[in-house]
Amino acid sequence: MNDDYRFNVKRKRPEDIHEKVTDYFNSKTLINYATSKSMMRIQEKITIRALELLDLKNINPLILDAGCGPGFTSIYLKEIGYNVVALDLISEFLYFYKIKEINPICSDMCFLPFKSNIFDAIISISALQWIYKDLKDDSTRNNLINLTKSFECVLKADSKIVIQFYPKNEDIIKGIGKIFINNTNLDGNFVIDNPNNPKKRKIFLLLEKGH
Repeated sequence: MNDDYRFNVKRKRPEDIHEKVTDYFNSKTLINYATSKSMMRIQEKITIRALELLDLKNINPLILDAGCGPGFTSIYLKEIGYNVVALDLISEFLYFYKIKEINPICSDMCFLPFKSNIFDAIISISALQWIYKDLKDDSTRNNLINLTKSFECVLKADSKIVIQFYPKNEDIIKGIGKIFINNTNLDGNFVIDNPNNPKKRKIFLLLEKGH
């Protein structure tokens, strides 16, 4: 890992300032985020990349969009013909655009309200950093353990998960990887696009559930 790749996050991020994601996304912030066309374009690009990594083989897969926000990813997936279930903890997000047509679910992605082995894929865009942001915090660590087990439980065999997120340092990446390895039978690795360009860098965790 060369010096250009190393993280250099100097400014505090929203997840550093606010204890919970619901504290940050108050009414004004939420509306600004949900109505941002630039944010929509960014998330659509990330979703396209996530689909490349998933490399779906099923003819008619069912995809879970975990931490869907206002539905940027879910709506794009639906528009290109996929069956999608959108889920987010913040109910106010679920009133934007055409997400109502997807029948979104208000629930915590760490405690998924689904039966076992029903999804052909799971996509999560820009949400994980809110769940696991502090290596020393037992509460966030336990939440991530619950998330790993929930994701594995609802995913069908021979199916994949792709999680895009914004870690603030290398220790967070390693900690997340260790928790997935130690608490599930999922196999996978991190995929880093544009590793030497901090402004364009995108980090994905790609996981697969075996037989």
